Amino acid sequence: VQLVESGGGLVQTGGSLRLSCAASGRFPSSNVMGWYRQAPGKQRELVADITRGGSTSYSDSVKGRFTISRDNAKNTVYLQMTSLNPEDTAVYYCNLALSRGAGFSIGWGQGTQVTVSS
Repeated sequence: VQLVESGGGLVQTGGSLRLSCAASGRFPSSNVMGWYRQAPGKQRELVADITRGGSTSYSDSVKGRFTISRDNAKNTVYLQMTSLNPEDTAVYYCNLALSRGAGFSIGWGQGTQVTVSS
């Protein structure tokens, strides 16, 4: 499984960014695609995920500001981020999993840096 991310960068507080992640290789069509992030000195945390059927979940810190979506035909997941603030600064990783919960991950992207300046 290969996951290739794009769309990170530097943005000012209040700005927006859109991340994309395309998955390739062999994997079950029934899967969960998600975004995690890791800030310096902190543990990696789940930001949002989405099932093939479109069921979504979000961390409390991004709810109402971030929107996750996917294109099943392209095996691609997106993360639209709005109202960004410096606390959102982190490396964002795309993830492909067989199911929600720990232990089901089958692939990670290389990470893309998101930096929000104050």
